[in-house]
Amino acid sequence: MKVTFVTYLARHPSASLLLIQLLGIVLYPFMEDMPGGRAVFGAFGVIVLVAALRMVRRSPLLHSTAFILAALILCLAILSEISPNPIINILSATLEGAFYFYAAASLIAYMMEDQRASTDELFAVGATFTLLAWAFAYTFTVCQLLLPGSFTAMLNPDQPRTWMELLFLSFTTLSGVGLGDILPITPLARGLVMLEEFAGVMYITLVVARLISLTVIRR
Repeated sequence: MKVTFVTYLARHPSASLLLIQLLGIVLYPFMEDMPGGRAVFGAFGVIVLVAALRMVRRSPLLHSTAFILAALILCLAILSEISPNPIINILSATLEGAFYFYAAASLIAYMMEDQRASTDELFAVGATFTLLAWAFAYTFTVCQLLLPGSFTAMLNPDQPRTWMELLFLSFTTLSGVGLGDILPITPLARGLVMLEEFAGVMYITLVVARLISLTVIRR
């Protein structure tokens, strides 16, 4: 059974990426409070980068940009561990957001390149959604680093929002289910949230609806 599962993931890399992203949602809350959690978080981020790079190679977009971004992200992560610096944190979050946006665009191109909906492309629907959620979460992180107090919440409203809180905001905004208890305060933060709301609607309307129609036609 184990070999079959591993083989299935090898045949469907989009499923592997989706599984890793969903696993991260479960593990991140424990990483934030554990000793050495930052290092563990960074190591898990490397796994996500590798899985995303594998998917970028399957897309029609040039993947050299993604490899360059991934290399820069890893270098900045090492520098951040050696010598923590706000500038490095801003650059790192900016590059990570750019990488996830590029990976999401690559997966969308992969899903849109033909007129059939394969099993891997159906998994890519979920994987792309998580990539977009991660990308906007890093965008919110940059906003918060540049403009402290950009986001508030019912719990500890004056404190900076944690990564998990910003990721939660990103998921709720992208899925269109509301903002939860995290609210954008500054004009820039509200503008970014509105852009993610628009991206979520367009993704479901243009990409997801197309793959569903192709699946129905195939059947």
